[in-house]
Amino acid sequence: MAVYTEVQDEELAAFLATYDIGTVLSYKGIAEGVENTNYFLHTTAGSYILTLYEKRVRQEDLPFFIDLMQHLARKGLNCPLPVNNSQGEALGRLAGRPAAICTFLDGIAVRRPTAQHCGALGAALARLHLAGQDFGQVRPNALSIDGWPPLFAQAETQADTVSARLAERTRRELEALAAEWPSGLPSGIIHADLFTDNVFFIGAEVSGLIDFYFACTDAFAYDVAICLNAWCFEADGSFNLTKGRALLAGYRSVRPLAAEEVEALPVLCRGSAMRFMLTRLVDWLNVPPGALVKPKDPLEYDRKLNFHRHVRHARELGLAA
Repeated sequence: MAVYTEVQDEELAAFLATYDIGTVLSYKGIAEGVENTNYFLHTTAGSYILTLYEKRVRQEDLPFFIDLMQHLARKGLNCPLPVNNSQGEALGRLAGRPAAICTFLDGIAVRRPTAQHCGALGAALARLHLAGQDFGQVRPNALSIDGWPPLFAQAETQADTVSARLAERTRRELEALAAEWPSGLPSGIIHADLFTDNVFFIGAEVSGLIDFYFACTDAFAYDVAICLNAWCFEADGSFNLTKGRALLAGYRSVRPLAAEEVEALPVLCRGSAMRFMLTRLVDWLNVPPGALVKPKDPLEYDRKLNFHRHVRHARELGLAA
C-alpha cells in the first residue's frame, strides 16, 4: 500500500456520500507498498480501506479483481469484500482515479514469520487455489516470462547504477529462463503477490488475505514459488529450509502437488525472483516526485536469484518425499 494521490476533504465527503457506511470519524493514508493509493477509513459503521487505483493496475482489469474478491468471499475465503455504493456498483471515481471501498480485516501482518506461520500460509494459499477453480473469468499474467524483457528494457541502461554488472547478470538469466520455463502445469486463479504484508494473522492462524490486484490465471506452483521467496529467506539472505518445509507441507495438506509441479519448482522460484527483481528495479529508478512511498530494494531479489541458480531439486527448497 502507498499514497500517491492526496485526497481533499471535500472530495472524500462527496465520494462517501454515495455509500451507506456511516459518518467518517477519521481517515489517514497508508504509506506501505508500491502500487496503489490507500487510506484507512474509520466511520460510525466500522473500519474500511479506500483504494485509488494507479500505476500498473489497468482500469479494464478492475471488474475482474472486484468479482474475484466477491467470489472468494462467497467460497469462505477471508478476504476484503468490496462495498457497493447506492447505485449498486463497487467501483467509482475519486480525485481523478478509479476507486473502491473494501471491508477491513482483523489481524496483523507478521514481519518475521515463523515456520508455524509459513505452514499456515501454505495451507491458506492452497485453499485460495481451490476456491478459485470455479471462478469463470480469466486474466493472463502480464508479469510472467513474456513480460520480463519489456520490464528490463525500461531499466537496462541504469541497472548498473544500482549494482555493478546487474544488467549483464539479468540478460544472462532472462536467456536461461526463456530456455527452461515450463508449460502445461496445473493452472487457475493465483494471487501472484502474497507477501507477508498481504497476509493477516491472529496468533498463528491466518485471519485474512488481502491485495488481489495482481491476481491472474497462471500455474499454481508459480504462486507457491512466489511465497517460498517471500516467506522463507532470512534477513541475511539465507534460505530457511525449515520454513520452506513447513510452507510446502501446509500447501500439500490441502492440495497435493503433481510430479510435474515438483520438477518445475526450482525454475519457477528463479522466475519469481526475476519478476520481483525487475519490478522493484523499475520502481527504484522511477519513484514519482512527492510520493509517500519507499521503493523496495531490487537487490534483495538479485541475491535470491543467485541462490536459486544453484538449486536443482525441490528437496533443496524443503519438499519432503
